[in-house]
Amino acid sequence: MTTTIQDPGVAAASARSSRPKRSLPPMTPKLAAGLLIAGSITLFGIVAPFFVGDPSAVDNVGLAGPAEGFILGTTQTGQDVFAQLAYATRGSLTVGLIVGVLTLLLSAFFGIIGAYFGGWLDESFSLFSNVMLVIPGLPLVIIISSYVPEKSILLVSVVLAITGWAGSARVLRGFTLSVRNRDYVAAARVSGEKPWRILGVEILPNLIPLLASQMVFAVIFAILGEAGLSFLGLGASDSFTWGTMLYFAQNGLALRLGAWWWFVPPGLMIALFGAALALINFSIDEIINPKLRSQTRAARRSWKLSKAELRAATKEDVL
Repeated sequence: MTTTIQDPGVAAASARSSRPKRSLPPMTPKLAAGLLIAGSITLFGIVAPFFVGDPSAVDNVGLAGPAEGFILGTTQTGQDVFAQLAYATRGSLTVGLIVGVLTLLLSAFFGIIGAYFGGWLDESFSLFSNVMLVIPGLPLVIIISSYVPEKSILLVSVVLAITGWAGSARVLRGFTLSVRNRDYVAAARVSGEKPWRILGVEILPNLIPLLASQMVFAVIFAILGEAGLSFLGLGASDSFTWGTMLYFAQNGLALRLGAWWWFVPPGLMIALFGAALALINFSIDEIINPKLRSQTRAARRSWKLSKAELRAATKEDVL
């Protein structure tokens, strides 16, 4: 009996050919709605500050409702609410972007690299991630923010990123452990390819949807966390955000005085942007897990069934 030894290069080529081809994700209504809402708010935050006045400028027209001179009325001290909303949108989006990028880098470093190399490096990274995961995030953020007198957007963003990356690192570690044992990764390792190339070419492209989902989740966490800190008076003190607008509206008794134009716009922006990112995140989850997409399509088909067809389908499921 003869044994045939296959060349490593041929094995690597055959293994790569067996990899599933990656295609662009389908544009579902859920994804389109999320991108439209998030894109519109982002465009408003980028462009609008160039066309409004100073948001801190005080006028003698206090608590004036929406009128021709002020699109969204004024605050108790006569400040333009629309100008504040424009700068606050830019500030909140800046916080979300910084936290999203820092969380992505930290979670990818401690999750992907440790899981690929394994051994003591993976154990130490996993132990550190577990320690950071059990530390309560919000109390730690409140303690750090309360001890710093002058808080900038960058400082608040770094604090939120430090307390929020561990969960994403655990998710990335689990998925990387499953990807590194696949045939094309093993074939690339046998053929003598360098570890950085295997990480960048063989493993990282399979993690792109998961990385995008984790970054979207980090942006949602950052915007809501910053809004909560600012509402408590522990947010950035040198710029406007949606949270600082709500904080000043609360201190100015906007709800009691009926000045809805002061607190409704920032709250509505938080709700709309959070809902848009949630829709995008759900769409990415369906891309990662095709079973969710199949369940969604089955649910849509059930909505179009008549009562008799739905009753018959229910009886079949019971039987």
